[in-house]
Amino acid sequence: MIFAANFKMNHTRTTTRDYIEVLNKKLATKKPEEKVYIFPPTTALDRYEGEITVGAQNAYPANNGAFTGEIGLEQLEEFGIKTILIGHSERRDILGETQEKVAEKFAFFKEEGFEIIYCIGESLSIRESGDDAVMSHLLSQFEGIDLTYDNLIVAYEPIWAIGTGRSATAKEIEITHAMLRTKVSAPLLYGGSVNPDNIGEITAIDNVDGVLVGSASLDAERFASMILS
Repeated sequence: MIFAANFKMNHTRTTTRDYIEVLNKKLATKKPEEKVYIFPPTTALDRYEGEITVGAQNAYPANNGAFTGEIGLEQLEEFGIKTILIGHSERRDILGETQEKVAEKFAFFKEEGFEIIYCIGESLSIRESGDDAVMSHLLSQFEGIDLTYDNLIVAYEPIWAIGTGRSATAKEIEITHAMLRTKVSAPLLYGGSVNPDNIGEITAIDNVDGVLVGSASLDAERFASMILS
């Protein structure tokens, strides 16, 4: 099972270091097959001890260059970062990343051998249009993406369930992941208001190989309780 924590624009370098120290202690008894990822803000990227994989929430598809406000491969290599989130709905919808730009990032970091957690999701209006509309939209977000890439993990995050406190129902998750499984052999994560109260039900669903957790992961002890549940 995969447990990934996306801090988004939360935590600092100091609090991230403290967080990882707490998490390492709490997870001393976790099952060896369980993989844990932390995606802190860019300013908190560093080399940390333990078995937790630290990844980047975002990066520009270049080694370095005149790209104000961005980080590239050169900066990630300084900290040994080889894992990245690509395609998150907040970058698509708030920051205007097009599918073309998302696919460009994917191709670049695939070439560099990164482990990629690739995010897809739909709006509430699409969800209310039915399963066929949902699947059509999700498949459109695979345009230009190599689904056979060995280091790919796909994270399904319904946009209407991110940070709203409303998770998709177990049936909605089951149906959507079953549809995705017909197209994707990579591990499938669910994200969208995952918390300690629903983690057991969600991870028990067929074709759910793990979770991508937002706000509920910001407290190390709370996130540890989800992993160890």
